[in-house]
Amino acid sequence: MDQVTCVDKLKILADTTRLGILQKLLRLGPQSVGALMVALDVEQTLLSHHLRVLRKAKFVIPERMGKQVFYRLAPDLLIEQNSLNLDCCVLSFR
Repeated sequence: MDQVTCVDKLKILADTTRLGILQKLLRLGPQSVGALMVALDVEQTLLSHHLRVLRKAKFVIPERMGKQVFYRLAPDLLIEQNSLNLDCCVLSFR
């Protein structure tokens, strides 16, 4: 998925878990996989699937710190405290 279109981006965000991941990262900053599991109340395998989809679409960036992996939003997505720039549109959280 090298070239992600606007429709592709919106399809990815149509899932409530993926949208929740982005919202948590936007509000709280970088989070470990464990912290996201607890915050979103999802199992690790399901969370890993959603994080992989978001990573391939370049929404999130993983960083290994010791034994843990932390995820953060891709820097080009951020435009305001509660908004993400998707290039084709702006997604605002309330």
